[in-house]
Amino acid sequence: MALEIERKFLVLNDDFKKEAFSKKLIIQGFLNSDKNRTVRVRLLDDKAFITIKGKSSQDGLVRYEWEKEIELNEANELLLLCEEHVIKKHRYYIKQGENTYEVDVFSGRLEGLIVAEIELEKTDSKYEKPSWIGEEVTGKIEYYNSVLSKRDSFL
Repeated sequence: MALEIERKFLVLNDDFKKEAFSKKLIIQGFLNSDKNRTVRVRLLDDKAFITIKGKSSQDGLVRYEWEKEIELNEANELLLLCEEHVIKKHRYYIKQGENTYEVDVFSGRLEGLIVAEIELEKTDSKYEKPSWIGEEVTGKIEYYNSVLSKRDSFL
């Protein structure tokens, strides 16, 4: 079983942008956003993926994740079947020590929200926290993309 171990943080400012080595546009929708399982369709620049995620552990650090690349035309067709709101965001990739932070800058209805994620090998893995990292929101369901996709605004 593929397990994702991830920590999530709010971002204090846009200082991360000068440290980014890559930036990609993400458009994603949810075919299913049940709290026990989500099914996501994602366009990531010129690639597309379908992802199934299981329920998070109690602390929000670990959950099952299965992902498969699909054809762009298939993803565009599936996006038409998704639940009401589609999320648009730019993802910045920032190397910090041995890890890479993925910083999502949301647009549209969620303008103003900036969230950083870091995937880890183990739940107790050490990682460096850059100065632009704020409050940890790991496990707070209101910051799950499947929940954010149902909001009319972030603020």
